Amino acid sequence: MESTVANKARTTVWPGRSYPLGASWDGEGVNFALFSANAVAVDLCLFDPSGQHEVARVRLPEYSDQVWHGYLPDARPGQLYGYRVHGPYEPENGHRFNANKLLLDPYAKSIAGDLHWADANFGYKIGHARQDLSFDRRDNARHMPKCRVVDTSFSWGEDRRPRTSWEETVIMETHVKGFTKLHPGVDQNKRGTFAGLVAPPVLDHLVRTGVTAVELLPIHHFLNDRHLTQRNLTNYWGYNSIGFFAPDPRFLSSGLVEEFKTTVKRLHGAGIEVILDVVYNHTAEGNHMGPTLSLRGIDNASYYRLTDDPRYYMDYTGTGNTLNVDHPRVLQMVMDSLRYWVSEMHVDGFRFDLCSTLAREHGNFDPGAAFLDAVRQDPLLNTVKMIAEPWDLGPYGYQVGGFPPGWAEWNGAFRDTVRKFWKGDGGLLAEMGNRVTGSSDIYDHNGRRPWSSINFVTAHDGFTLQDLVSYNDKHNEANGEDNRDGTDDNLSWNCGVEGPTDDAAILKIRDQLKRNHLATLILSLGVPMLLAGDEMGRSQGGNNNAYCQDSDISWTQWENLRPEDQRLQDFVRRVIALRRKHRVFSRPGFFRGKVMAADGLKDITWLAPSGNEQTIDDWNNGMARCFGWVLGGAAGEYYTTGGQRDIDDSFMVIMNAHHEELEFCMPDMKTELRWELLIDTALDSGFATEGQYFAEGECYKIQGRSMALFINRAEPAGFARMTHVELIDIPTAIAEESANDESIRPEPEPAVASRSGSAA
Repeated sequence: MESTVANKARTTVWPGRSYPLGASWDGEGVNFALFSANAVAVDLCLFDPSGQHEVARVRLPEYSDQVWHGYLPDARPGQLYGYRVHGPYEPENGHRFNANKLLLDPYAKSIAGDLHWADANFGYKIGHARQDLSFDRRDNARHMPKCRVVDTSFSWGEDRRPRTSWEETVIMETHVKGFTKLHPGVDQNKRGTFAGLVAPPVLDHLVRTGVTAVELLPIHHFLNDRHLTQRNLTNYWGYNSIGFFAPDPRFLSSGLVEEFKTTVKRLHGAGIEVILDVVYNHTAEGNHMGPTLSLRGIDNASYYRLTDDPRYYMDYTGTGNTLNVDHPRVLQMVMDSLRYWVSEMHVDGFRFDLCSTLAREHGNFDPGAAFLDAVRQDPLLNTVKMIAEPWDLGPYGYQVGGFPPGWAEWNGAFRDTVRKFWKGDGGLLAEMGNRVTGSSDIYDHNGRRPWSSINFVTAHDGFTLQDLVSYNDKHNEANGEDNRDGTDDNLSWNCGVEGPTDDAAILKIRDQLKRNHLATLILSLGVPMLLAGDEMGRSQGGNNNAYCQDSDISWTQWENLRPEDQRLQDFVRRVIALRRKHRVFSRPGFFRGKVMAADGLKDITWLAPSGNEQTIDDWNNGMARCFGWVLGGAAGEYYTTGGQRDIDDSFMVIMNAHHEELEFCMPDMKTELRWELLIDTALDSGFATEGQYFAEGECYKIQGRSMALFINRAEPAGFARMTHVELIDIPTAIAEESANDESIRPEPEPAVASRSGSAA
């Protein structure tokens, strides 16, 4: 069979197969398959290596199970292509077919070239009185990037996933370009790319810091919004996907997909997992006035959630559209994409942007939604880490704690509570107690574990840690929106001066607060996630919405660091090493608040500055900003791989968010304890340099706005495990003394998901 159009070469085409979708090289030819339930015909357009000239147009000859397909025996890897899809242009009925527009294959594994914004990229006539109800007949091919056929073969050799257990995981959220763009030890042509991410000095930094996983901001092929390009800005963060199978070429120094695989292989070799931040909730095509680039022109009514008036889109994402994962073929596309990145690219997990959107069934959040069920039963995806950003912009979108077992979630309650506590807000002791112990009030149901809580203080969205302690207000003027963008609710404190200062006293307290935040994050139960650059004092100049700043504002500075920031790097490394050495900080189960070992120690004991156990009045004291706790090392549920009890040391933590120094007395724990000071964030290094020991009844002067950690150096008395203990999910004193007194329970986050998954 031959297919041709005027002025195009004749091309042999066979019927081919309807599966797999996309362009598949089998060693002899290439099979092309595209789902569209409402199209009437599909043309495959082939381009020369430059991507500028269409050399053949092939009508796909077969239509099976709503899939258009054909096989080109003469096609080879490297072939550039796109689609033109025929069908009705009826926006009022949800259909936006326009065969004048070249479209990207949603299954393309490589995309070459850039999108050049032009009015021809829109299916309607820009400026027409009928707006999107009008029809544009211009060919947009010369403005469009092209899909590329790839050969997926790769020599993985002895590559093995690290398979780090959840409780042992320490994540660093990282932007591929921003992390390496300014690194002096990386070759110029590799800076800002996957190759740069595994350059020896960068890899060494990750290993020395002690992180076990990098969470990469979106690396799927994404587009720069037209309004940003008009202001000479870019979509730096990348939350504007248009290709769910293709790594963005901006991150490929070689231009080859294999570069990403090599990066994964080298990170695995260093014991570091790769987690991808993925955006399946929407695409770059925007609302009804957006361009026609891919899904809109392939089958708008199937791929997107439409309103009762199908001309318009449901928008749970704030981007203008929402992907319709209620549709089985759209759900298949998402699942095929996830499996591709695991099976072909060897990634170790995913963080799902606005995941509540994907869990909406007929518009409402449902913990039994088709997407969540599909992931839960998938034998391949069950082997990797799944992290939800558990909110979106739709009704009842805030679903922290509402996701099913097997999922971890970004815990916004941890971020907000820790920020408020260390800036000195009162009435937070009970809430803080919940957050540092794994947020059992949120996650202790349905067999979920403390690792369900991804703890973080800062992330890409918002202030960096340096800016959190340097600015009271956002400073987003560089974004070109008159400082209107970005949140005003930063829960930050500038320590007395807005922005940079030479005041030594202010700089000292800022450095101390940074150590407080980082130590709290790393030593809390749950999975700590650091923002790349926080460990060396990276600032964005007060910009809390740097999504469009591909510039010094966002890039990590590696040179000319202050001595204080060099010490901060060492502090972070040492605290992470402490966490990874001692299981008491990463126990697999929630605290029970009971004596569980022969030495008489509870697994956790909450302390007032007097050294006595916290009482109801202590928890309810709105003026109190200082408390502590003892972690019983012999009371945990830790076992070696051989099944033996893994006995750990006992530790005591003291937090003082008062601005003044306080005396904190060593408690009487009914067993011999001898406390040695390890960490005091009021010290310039954060770590005690000489052994300081304290016995029962002795007091330690804890400086204002500081945190201290002690280790027990007394010989343990014994480790016989006790049984029949009762679970609790709030600090022990509250649970035992007043289980029915709602006035002393920590205030919940607004619209936190209940255990049934509905908003509480």
